[in-house]
Amino acid sequence: MEEPNTGPSSGVPESERLRQHPAERFAAPQHHYNLHEVATRLGREAEAGQAGHRQETLYKHGATTVALFLFGHLTRLPAHRAGGVVVIQVLEGHIQVTAEDRAHDLHAGHLLALAPGVEHDVLAREVSRMLLTVHLDADAANRSE
Repeated sequence: MEEPNTGPSSGVPESERLRQHPAERFAAPQHHYNLHEVATRLGREAEAGQAGHRQETLYKHGATTVALFLFGHLTRLPAHRAGGVVVIQVLEGHIQVTAEDRAHDLHAGHLLALAPGVEHDVLAREVSRMLLTVHLDADAANRSE
């Protein structure tokens, strides 16, 4: 869920960043998003996206991260684990999440919650939009700060 590798530590000038630096973007105490507008803008970005998908972290504070994902048809996120609770909300389309050998077919309006450490992958069966929330446990959150 990381942002594109730009900024001071990446060697990419701030003028070439796709988005405002996270430290500035997440500084406000309140954030309001029109997910349709964010998805439209994200889909228009010049970068091709990673492995057929695009993503933008909408909010990150302490142990909690919220990100919007746009998937092309039959694109995927490989198997991985998160050190906290994972909540996947399908906003549009059809994705399949395989978690510990159990396949979950999720359509618009479906939500899947996974306990910390559950290995899972994501496959977009069609063009899809997904809202992801990850809430790390305290130890994992402290390691990522």
